[in-house]
Amino acid sequence: MNTHLILPGNDRPQYGRLQPRFLIAVVFALALMGITGCGGSQPVGGAMPPPQVGVVTVQPRALSLTNEFPGRVEPVEIAQVNARVDGVVLHRNFEQGAYVRAGQLLYQIDPAPYKAALESARATVAQNEAGKTQAEWLAKRYKPLMGINAVSRQNYDNAIAAAAQAVAGVAAARAAEKIAEINLGYCSVTAPIGGRIGPALVTEGALVSQSAATPMAVIQKMDPVYVDLTEPAAGALKLKQQIADGQWTNPDAGDATVALKLPDGSIYEHPGHLLFSDVSVNTSSGMITLRTEFPNPEGLLLPGMFVEGRLVQAVSAQTILVPQPAVTINLDGTAAVMLVVSNQVKAQPVVLGDAVGGDWIIQGGLEAGQQIMVDGFQRAQPGMTVVPIPAGSSAGSAQPAAQP
Repeated sequence: MNTHLILPGNDRPQYGRLQPRFLIAVVFALALMGITGCGGSQPVGGAMPPPQVGVVTVQPRALSLTNEFPGRVEPVEIAQVNARVDGVVLHRNFEQGAYVRAGQLLYQIDPAPYKAALESARATVAQNEAGKTQAEWLAKRYKPLMGINAVSRQNYDNAIAAAAQAVAGVAAARAAEKIAEINLGYCSVTAPIGGRIGPALVTEGALVSQSAATPMAVIQKMDPVYVDLTEPAAGALKLKQQIADGQWTNPDAGDATVALKLPDGSIYEHPGHLLFSDVSVNTSSGMITLRTEFPNPEGLLLPGMFVEGRLVQAVSAQTILVPQPAVTINLDGTAAVMLVVSNQVKAQPVVLGDAVGGDWIIQGGLEAGQQIMVDGFQRAQPGMTVVPIPAGSSAGSAQPAAQP
């Protein structure tokens, strides 16, 4: 049988046999049309398989509530060395910026006038003691004479009073002598505490005054040091309420350690500890002071330095955490997660706590062992059947997760 083909550019029909390549193309096209007409693109067997979704299993774990607060370094002890007598500074006996020990001589004020005052006081004591001796002997002589009426009662009483006055005069003179000794001692200005001394505030030859309390130096004890952290009062009140509600517990004494971040971003190698939380709120800033203490053997922490303290404020032995992408927060503020129960997706309302890193603390609505979806939300809706796989597994190689 011959087939007639009308080819372009030729008015007369041409007769010939079909080429084998053309026949193969026609057969392939007809076969493809037959397959499409017999069922379209549906897979063999009918229904689509359940989608795979990534899940995590709820496992309560211990959690520490750690917060960071700004703070400043303060010396444990600070002493301002002031002049306690009037006089001229003769010598300075310390190196500025060095460490001094308690009792070390710092300045020498001219002691000459105070030595003279002490000698005068001692002479007054001797004079009064002599008068006391004379008055006492006179009273003793008058006593037997009064018994035979050789001395009047009035004279005897006057002798007794004079002896008493002499005793008081001696006591006053000795007190003046003690004051003179103290003032002479103040001419040698010593360090009241051990620590690092700052610059000299007076020079040799300067006139210092007791009445003006002339400042001479400042000494600061710098090992250990205080670090005063500041916490918002609202945050402290919220945490106190959460502890009262049982969401958190106070850390043990060994857990209440404080880590310190230095101004250059590095972490201070020595941990500190919390001493106390202030009982009042700063009226201008609304902050509460948390006083911590740190060892400072190398002298790296300087008074006035700005730092950040990382403090463990509370702990919880059984805390449920879920990744934030697994939680849906509705417009009315309620939250929910997608549970996978017997391969079925179910919406589960939850009560959210604080955010910790990339997780939410769940205060209610979940139990240990439950599986929640963290991936595949675009493929699964509540009520659908799914194949749960561990979150992060590839769809091709992961095995279905164990059912709770």
